Amino acid sequence: MTMLLLFLSLLPVILLLVYIYNTDNKKEPLKLLIQLFLLGMLSSVLVILISKGVNLIIPSLNKKLTDYSFLELLFYAFIRVALIEELCKWIMLVFRGYNNKEFDEIYDIIVYAVFVALGFALVENLAYVFSRSSLRAAILRALLSVPGHACNAIFMGYYLGLAKRFHYNKQFKLEKKYIIFSILVPTLLHGMYDFCLMSKLKILIFVFVLFIALLYMKSFTTVKEVSLDRKNLVSKHRFCKSCGYKIDGDICPKCGLKQDSKE
Repeated sequence: MTMLLLFLSLLPVILLLVYIYNTDNKKEPLKLLIQLFLLGMLSSVLVILISKGVNLIIPSLNKKLTDYSFLELLFYAFIRVALIEELCKWIMLVFRGYNNKEFDEIYDIIVYAVFVALGFALVENLAYVFSRSSLRAAILRALLSVPGHACNAIFMGYYLGLAKRFHYNKQFKLEKKYIIFSILVPTLLHGMYDFCLMSKLKILIFVFVLFIALLYMKSFTTVKEVSLDRKNLVSKHRFCKSCGYKIDGDICPKCGLKQDSKE
């Protein structure tokens, strides 16, 4: 049983790492990726320390989830869990990846983000599965929790990639905007995931299924589209301030947003 649980805990992490690595036509250095993965594992320690600090500051969090009010559950899902976990992963990603000399395409930092996220997911997965010794938990986490961390990382990396592109184009206001998005969007996605499961409301279970389906689809299409875009971050072109698409006029051909000539 122990070996089966270990296998199910490792398998989704390995499969997702191989997938995201193979979709990168211009491979990143393995040494860098291993470092990012280890930093992801380290981020789990940071999460534990910060979470314990928050629990000390807010003693009302030290109770069963079934005793939480609606607002307390919202805070717990979106702040106590989602924000802390995504922020700790983000810190490791920015620390080692954002200013790395190898980061010259948007897809590079998506790869970095996924390696960090799956390092974290591995530690969390092993701790969760073996603390419960549950085959059901191992299977559900392999299908939902681990891919969920990878999906959140895809959006984190995507927005950091856009931020870096605007940085190179000296559009620092837009760089800051997308840096904020790189934390905010994964946090909202993570919080939505946790809140739907923690609430135990039947209607939110249906919402959760739809949410997961859309999350997986959007993540897959984002990986497919960005991995095919081999353009360097340094460019003389203008880019849409909303979606980052290359533009030649005043209207973005992808999202239709009118551009500010001052941007």
